[in-house]
Amino acid sequence: MAWPTRKIIDVTNLVISASLVADLIAAQFPAWAGLPIRPVELGGSDNRTFRLGEDMAVRLPSGQAYAAQIDKEDRWLPVLAPQLPIAIPEPLAQGQPSELFPWPWSVRRWLPGEPATGDQVGDLPTMASDLACFLSCLSEIDPVGGPPPGDHNFSRGAPLSVYEAETRSAITALGPSIDGGAAAAVLDAALLTIWDRPGIWLHGDMTPTNLLAVQGRLSAVIDFGCCAVGDPACDLAIAWTAFAGTSREVFRTQMAMNDGTWARARGWALWKALITLLESPAAAEKARLRFGWRCPVPQVVEDILNDDLLG
Repeated sequence: MAWPTRKIIDVTNLVISASLVADLIAAQFPAWAGLPIRPVELGGSDNRTFRLGEDMAVRLPSGQAYAAQIDKEDRWLPVLAPQLPIAIPEPLAQGQPSELFPWPWSVRRWLPGEPATGDQVGDLPTMASDLACFLSCLSEIDPVGGPPPGDHNFSRGAPLSVYEAETRSAITALGPSIDGGAAAAVLDAALLTIWDRPGIWLHGDMTPTNLLAVQGRLSAVIDFGCCAVGDPACDLAIAWTAFAGTSREVFRTQMAMNDGTWARARGWALWKALITLLESPAAAEKARLRFGWRCPVPQVVEDILNDDLLG
């Protein structure tokens, strides 16, 4: 059924709130009207998430740039889920653009657990092993027909060169606050390598707040808005933002990727850490908490540059 749009919404004044979600549910899914609606504390910035009743979640894109992710997730999550060892979101219904909200939105089954940040995970090597198992299984799913990297996922899975200029600009802008020579060397090494095989499935936004834990163990992986079929190196950047020491060794060993892929992964991690570090200290720390990184951003950068696992 097509829901007619009767007017153009001024999205500059659009506030995504529990009240808006209640109005959307009442208009398009009246059977669920009246269920309690609560914002999720770490509900994302690209998309906003609200809990609907006890068993459902509502996911809404926060802007036009993220709207295409709804159709993509609703198309592919049911294909991927049966082939994965850990739960991922299950679409239940898709809301259509209307006079209340200009983009598609989705109702999913609620997944229990807490974001897998340091205070929720006591055994990082086990978490690293669980995540490596998940990503390895994801990479083995038939990629035929899957979406290639592009605007829909901000080129996650494309060659790292798409972010080369931004990374070099950040190195220059940060000046003596980082080891610019070491940063440039990490980037140069990453750019010397390529993914020379057919693309494989990747998540695209591997960060601890997109992982859920129950009793310290990985229980679900969420937010597939950046998923694609391409180079998986971007997913491996979590080796530096979530893991260290033994847990990073476990993750790298079980992922069994070649040195070139790990060099690109290090480049992806460097890009993300540097552009985050460019923000004000308060903004960078806020972003770090939103991502669930294990330590402050300057330390993440230092760890990437001084990593003894890759040499």
